[in-house]
Amino acid sequence: MNTVTETVSATPATPAHAPAWPIYRAEIACELRRAWRYPGFVLPSLLFPVLFYSLFGVLLGRGQASIYLLATYCVFGAMAPALFGFGVQLALDREGGLLTLKRALPMPPMAPLLARLLMAVLFAVLVAMLLIAVATGAGVAVTPSAALHLLAVAAFAALPLGAIGLLIGSHVSANAAPAVVNLVYLPLALLSGLWLPLSMLPPLFSAMAPLWPTWHLAQLALPAVGQPAQGSAWVHVAVLLCITVMALGLARRRLRRIG
Repeated sequence: MNTVTETVSATPATPAHAPAWPIYRAEIACELRRAWRYPGFVLPSLLFPVLFYSLFGVLLGRGQASIYLLATYCVFGAMAPALFGFGVQLALDREGGLLTLKRALPMPPMAPLLARLLMAVLFAVLVAMLLIAVATGAGVAVTPSAALHLLAVAAFAALPLGAIGLLIGSHVSANAAPAVVNLVYLPLALLSGLWLPLSMLPPLFSAMAPLWPTWHLAQLALPAVGQPAQGSAWVHVAVLLCITVMALGLARRRLRRIG
């Protein structure tokens, strides 16, 4: 009897909960696999910013234009994966019932969100790497520290832009989501000076620029290539984090109300 008792007591206790990291890993793998299976999402996200920069920054632009647009197009390249990846896909998941299914599964609630965020970060970094490669091939001097700076801004851009996409996807239908995202995507790029400096536009555009998160991201990217930026980097980061928290809070409240 004592031997049995000692054997039982010496046996390690079974953990009450299985480790969560395999679930996060599986969700990330599924999200990346789903993204790469849709060429209509992958190719425009990766190639459009590179083609636009090759045209306006390399072929038509020279000198300071190529340098300026390299920084701003790294932000522009992060917009589509975050806004469309979160906004449109969430709307599709809601109407298709996948969101309800994932809520019913015994999985961490943050797993789908983190998987989609990682996907947006990966695409943003890939686009920035392609842009840097094109700029370097065109004769733009990009130091290793400048390249790392641009990659960091592109990765960080996925956070506030993904939160905005999540807010859109939590409110609109799957049919309306692409149109609504485009109404946000294209005007933000223009109004933030990502396609051309705001000094070339009417003064009203410059006065309203601090309202847009992409403008703050551009101010973080411009110093990487020696271009002047407005305001303190810490202020821009604080504003972007506030936008992220507000958008996530509103999206969470909406998703709770609908189910």
